[in-house]
Amino acid sequence: QVMLVESGGGLVQAGASLRLSCAASGRTFSGTTLGWFRQAPGKEREFVSAIRWSGSRSYYAASVKGRFTISRDNRMNTVYLQMDSLKPEDTAVYYCATGGLGAVENPYDYDSWGQGTQVTVSS
Repeated sequence: QVMLVESGGGLVQAGASLRLSCAASGRTFSGTTLGWFRQAPGKEREFVSAIRWSGSRSYYAASVKGRFTISRDNRMNTVYLQMDSLKPEDTAVYYCATGGLGAVENPYDYDSWGQGTQVTVSS
């Protein structure tokens, strides 16, 4: 059983930075994808970023490209999301998830999810 625990959320002003962490445990993650999604009140869950556990391939939603950076520490089984130049529209609960090698933007391709961490950006 995979367990994912997010941390690092908080309340910041527009233009600030936050770094989210997702600590994964429970099984080997070779051949998987770690993804970040977010969900704002009244909106559907949307893709933010993803990274292959093996190799360096990463993906970003157009709305965050150039501002967010995903990275991983394989030894610590942890994935990070560095969020810079935050905007009020980035306000949401952020979730990390694990999926198969083909997973990218579709949340249905991910099978394990964390509990989420709240990010609030004030204007």
